[in-house]
Amino acid sequence: MGKHTEIEVSVIIPAYNAARYIANAVHSALEQEDMPEGSIEVIVINDCSPDDVDAAMEPFKKDAQVIYRHNKKNVGTATTRNRGIDLARGRYIAFLDADDWWEPDKLAAQLALLKKTNAPLCCSGRVLHEADGTPTGRVIGVKKKITFEELLHTNSIPCGSVVLPTEIAREFHMKHAELHEDYILWLEILKKYGAAVGIDEPYLHCRLSEGGKSRNKLKSAVMQYGVYRYMGFGRFESLRFFLSYAFHGVKKYYGKNS
Repeated sequence: MGKHTEIEVSVIIPAYNAARYIANAVHSALEQEDMPEGSIEVIVINDCSPDDVDAAMEPFKKDAQVIYRHNKKNVGTATTRNRGIDLARGRYIAFLDADDWWEPDKLAAQLALLKKTNAPLCCSGRVLHEADGTPTGRVIGVKKKITFEELLHTNSIPCGSVVLPTEIAREFHMKHAELHEDYILWLEILKKYGAAVGIDEPYLHCRLSEGGKSRNKLKSAVMQYGVYRYMGFGRFESLRFFLSYAFHGVKKYYGKNS
C-alpha cells in the first residue's frame, strides 16, 4: 500500500454562471507542477448556479482530489468561500475564481516562499483577459513585500492569486459581501500578522467578466470607501485613503504594464 500523501493545499472555487469555464479552472489547479501526487484538493461549490455546472463537473466525478458541493440557496461568493475554508483539509488555502486559471508552477513557488519567509499570505502578478479569454495585453505585477499601510492605498492583492495558511483564513473568514470582502480579509490579516509577500510573476490569468463587482466603477468606489469606514477610519481619513485608491486604480489599469 502506498504512503498516504498529506493534503498541502485546498483550492477553493465558488461556481456561479461558470459552466463554460469551470473545467479549465479545475484542470489548472490539479495540474500544478512540482507538487507531490495527491497533495492538492480542489473544492468546487455550486452556489445555485442557473447554468449547468453539474454537467461541466461530471468529468471530475471520480477524481478523489475534487470535492464538489452545492449550496442549498444562493449565498454569494464570500459565504461560499467561507464554506470552502471550513471544508478544507489542507495546511494552506488557495482561492481561485471559476472563470480564471493558473500557470502550472504557481503553487510550488508560492509555498516555497511562504515557508521561507513565514509570511501570513502570498500573492502573485496576473494577466488580464477579456471575457472570451483573449489577452488584453495588460500585466499587473505585485511588490515583493506588501505592508498594511501600503495596502490601505490600493488593493494590490488579487484574490485568485492568494495562498495562505488555513488557520489564518479560518481566524478571519470573509465578511461584508456588500463591500470588497477579500480586501477586508487581507487588511485584517496584515494588520495582525504583518506584511504579505508577493511573487512578481503573472501566475494568475484573470478574465474581466462583465458581471464582476469591480466593473461598476461607481459601485466599487462606494464599496471601497465602506471598507475604510469598516476598518475604523474616520470620514476625513477614509476620504484621504479613497483618493489615493482612485489614483492607484487609474495607474493600475491604464498606466504602463507593471
